[in-house]
Amino acid sequence: MTWRAPEIDRRHEPYVADERTMLEGWLDYHRDTLLHKCAGLTAEQLRTASVEPSGLTLLGLVRHMADVERWWFRIRAAGEDIPGLYDDQDDPDADLNAIADADPEQAFATYLAEVAAARSAAAGISLDQTFQRNRRDGTPETRTISVRWVYVHMIEEYARHNGHADLIRERIDGVTGD
Repeated sequence: MTWRAPEIDRRHEPYVADERTMLEGWLDYHRDTLLHKCAGLTAEQLRTASVEPSGLTLLGLVRHMADVERWWFRIRAAGEDIPGLYDDQDDPDADLNAIADADPEQAFATYLAEVAAARSAAAGISLDQTFQRNRRDGTPETRTISVRWVYVHMIEEYARHNGHADLIRERIDGVTGD
């Protein structure tokens, strides 16, 4: 039997809630949306690139978001001393690029585990808690970042990539919609 990405009952964002519940609700909605865009697709379809010259795939997006969940919630916000999921000195975008031999079933399991671990790590942290982060461009300047910023950034990151997922899914089988 051919493995297919599982169907998902997508949660909807809350319309009235306190700040934390609202941020978590919107983040969960976007997490579910990514999975919804993959639902029912085979491993080969999940590896299908959007359009030349881009190599962006739904499988790559699932792997990327698992790594981003780990990076922001566990490594940065919670200060866990763990490596990134797809660290590769030769390819800093291995999460997105190294998908030819990647196992989609394992990638989905890893994604779900990272989301659960991110939720757990963030649960006991105040939105006002801050941490230091060096700039990516190599300059010595550091930035002070709050956990609130992490939630907003993650919502933005998912929203952007879910737009990519919309286009990739439409190319694969013509499915459109939210």
